Amino acid sequence: MKPPPPAEAPIEVAAGLVFREGKLLIARRSAGGHLGGLWEFPGGKREAGETFEQCLHRELREELGIEVRIVSLVEDILHHYPDRAVRLQFFHCRWLRHEPRPVLCDSLAWITPAQLGDYAFPAADARLLDKLRLSPEFWDSPKL
Repeated sequence: MKPPPPAEAPIEVAAGLVFREGKLLIARRSAGGHLGGLWEFPGGKREAGETFEQCLHRELREELGIEVRIVSLVEDILHHYPDRAVRLQFFHCRWLRHEPRPVLCDSLAWITPAQLGDYAFPAADARLLDKLRLSPEFWDSPKL
């Protein structure tokens, strides 16, 4: 009997919780892709030899044209979808410069804590969304 194939390694993703003036930046995934049409925290897949932080800086420049300061790691989540596993590292970030542009997503929004429930996010983000609702300190805008 042949042994089962090894489990595929999870896709590693860095995502930014980008805050500016008490609002959080979210992006809507392109309709044709995986989880298309849902809202997410901007970021992307980690490339070989890249740290999660390096990945996040690169992805935010490529996808939105922005620069941020990474403050801290907020969550490290392993989530299993029916067709794939993802490991997501979410970083608390402060926007530094350049207005975000939806280069590789359908649209963008700056939202308040009260608006979190108005947007549909992937299932992998559920625990993080709860944390954001219960953590007003993320939404404060200290001096950079």
